[in-house]
Amino acid sequence: MAMSGLPDPASKAGLRDQLSKLRALLALSMVMTESSDEAGIVELACTAVGALGDYRVAGVHLTDGGWQECRTPLPEPDSRADLEAQFAVLGSAGGVIAMVGEDWTWAYPLRSLEDDLGYLIVSADDEPQVAHQFLLRVLAQQTGIAVNNARVHERQRAGAEQLRTTNTKLAETVTALERSTAIHDRLTRAAVGGDGMAGIAEVLHDLTGLPVAVEDRRGNLQAWAGPGPPHPYPKESATSRERLFEHMHERQTPVRHQGRLVAVAGPREAALGVLALIDPDETAGAQEQVALEHAATVLSVELAHLQNLAETESRLGRDLVEELLSGADEATALARAQALGHDLNAFHRVVVIDRPGGVRNIDALCRAVQRVARVSRPDPLLAGRGREVVLLAGADEDWSRFRAAVEEEAGIVGCRVGVGGSCARPGEISRSYGQARLALRIQTAAGGRPVSEFDRLGVYQLLAESGAPGAMERFVDGWLGSLLEYDARRNADLVNTLGTFLESGGGYDPTASALSIHRSTLKYRLQRIREISGHDLSDPDTLFNLQFATRAWRTLAALRHGDH
Repeated sequence: MAMSGLPDPASKAGLRDQLSKLRALLALSMVMTESSDEAGIVELACTAVGALGDYRVAGVHLTDGGWQECRTPLPEPDSRADLEAQFAVLGSAGGVIAMVGEDWTWAYPLRSLEDDLGYLIVSADDEPQVAHQFLLRVLAQQTGIAVNNARVHERQRAGAEQLRTTNTKLAETVTALERSTAIHDRLTRAAVGGDGMAGIAEVLHDLTGLPVAVEDRRGNLQAWAGPGPPHPYPKESATSRERLFEHMHERQTPVRHQGRLVAVAGPREAALGVLALIDPDETAGAQEQVALEHAATVLSVELAHLQNLAETESRLGRDLVEELLSGADEATALARAQALGHDLNAFHRVVVIDRPGGVRNIDALCRAVQRVARVSRPDPLLAGRGREVVLLAGADEDWSRFRAAVEEEAGIVGCRVGVGGSCARPGEISRSYGQARLALRIQTAAGGRPVSEFDRLGVYQLLAESGAPGAMERFVDGWLGSLLEYDARRNADLVNTLGTFLESGGGYDPTASALSIHRSTLKYRLQRIREISGHDLSDPDTLFNLQFATRAWRTLAALRHGDH
């Protein structure tokens, strides 16, 4: 340090005082330089000003932080604005400034090698000696360097902290990715390995420790892993099920529903199934949710694959059914059926399910029939034809229960079922189909039960299989000719009224109810039947022949309908 800048001391005591203060500044500089506390550094500088002489710190002004209070209160806002204006035109070397209430005020620059940081503002009653101003300038310079070092240290510390945070997050991300990849690999191996839905459920149970349920779209249990499923398995209503799909579609993440964490397999509009963690205590966390989401994705692929296979087999099955109904070559039909895993050498019978009037989509009815038929055999053969679904059944069933199950599955009412006779060879299937359709038509004409089996038609079956339809027509004309002529001429319904009366055992109330007419109207019609036909409705033989004739009339009508 060039001593020429210092005034010559008047005495050795003055020189010792000057050197003492320089040593103090050096020690203070070392303390400030080692500090990373910017506020503490400024506080040390403010304290040191008073030790250099009868000086006061008016404040510290930092270019990026404004005024810093230092023992004395901050200037009033108006005064502060005036000072800010002076600082704006003050050079980097600092200089004298005007401050209210002070005789002398100097702004000493706080500088570092990189930047100007602000000013240390010192006031006094008189202008300090040159030597003391030098000490104040040195103090300000060391303060600036220390503040800059503290800021550099803080940036380094913040950078290091951010780096640690980033590294921690990166490590967590890598760990989560590795865990996610491991989960996906295990689930994929289960699916590719042929374990199917059950394998996926087992892996998910192993990963989460929670029971797992795989359900179809309607809530039917398809697979279970973990402690045994409840018996009977609970099934929610169709309305509640649709609300669940809507909720999952809105969230796009697994949702809690009735003590379970549930994820959908496939898009909501075409959801293929549902995967659920049984978690009534809500213990499943983020890891379990990730495992569930991966399992739902793999299950979606598995179910889509199964659906494609089922649709392909169903299409091939429909083609086979069409060929069988059309009387295809037996050898060809047997070969195609064997390729699809069906044995046509076993006994079969054709079942025709007639679509109710309110049902427009025959495909939906086909799917419902297929699901119900799978209870008896895994891969039923069926096809949609017009307004009918034709099913090739393998054995006798409770067809009334079958019909009720189809209605429940399809969500419809008014379904009618016709069952053909059994057939031992593929060549007889078309005959069974004709019998099933005839049973349906006779059922419609007679207004009987919604299920009609050809083998139980009784006299209708005999009439249908008689080889002389001309004789049947003559018999009908002999007993009902006058009534048929009257019905045709007057657009009346006497023959149907007579047939219903006889099928109802001659009871007035059941007949009137079946025809939806008043009892008095029925009595009037029966009187007209007696008058027009001349038949005695109290004679047992006459009643037998009339009942036989009305059944023959209905059989002929059904046979004629089948020819068109």
